[in-house]
Amino acid sequence: MVLGGESFVALAEGLQNALWALGGVPEQHRSDSLSAAFRNLDRRTQEDLTQRYEELCTHYGMTPSRNNCGLAHENGAIESPHGHLKKALADELLLRGSRDFEDLTAYRRFIDEVIGRRNARNRKRIEIERTALRPLPERRTTDYEEARVFVTSSGGFILRRVFYSVPSRLIGHRLNVRLYDDRLECFLGGTQLLTLRRGRPPQRSGKHGHVVDYHHVIHALRRKPMALINLVYRDQLFPHCAYARDPTA
Repeated sequence: MVLGGESFVALAEGLQNALWALGGVPEQHRSDSLSAAFRNLDRRTQEDLTQRYEELCTHYGMTPSRNNCGLAHENGAIESPHGHLKKALADELLLRGSRDFEDLTAYRRFIDEVIGRRNARNRKRIEIERTALRPLPERRTTDYEEARVFVTSSGGFILRRVFYSVPSRLIGHRLNVRLYDDRLECFLGGTQLLTLRRGRPPQRSGKHGHVVDYHHVIHALRRKPMALINLVYRDQLFPHCAYARDPTA
């Protein structure tokens, strides 16, 4: 699952998940000039690997490479199976009878089950290729970005054009934040304090996004309830439409 579009974090997480599920490492990792892996803006740059992507490949002992420009069939070799996979997922959703899932974890479990059944058909061919794979390293490498933020008097911080609320006791502190594709892990020194859902700013807009936990702000609203009327993240405090379907919720 990629939630925020093309990024190094999504690439690193997905690639490492695939390598550890496979149980080995191929000689090369080839991409189609992903901006998360290559600096595509400057064509004169010869050494155009991004540093993080180069470190990722070095950690696993892979040689990074990319498709040749103008040879569409090199992309097609991947895009065609990808299209078949998307059709298989659509068929499984029809058989399931609903596209609603309890949470993101449940949806990921559903996708893993579908892919697992498809991979089982190729088990014999995979076992033949497995003898040519290199061993995995002792551990994964980082699949997140790091940032340092300051918690303001409003009880939160802004990161990548998204406002996040945190407990009021953290006002005035600087937090170390690890940005994953789907979450933020916040540390004070070396101690992890909380995990937040990762938000995204509205597309094609200069406005900020908001990830607000009402537990973090309810004490302030109790003292000044009329502030709720013009609160910029007011809608974030109410249940989403998914909850409104169940009248007992």
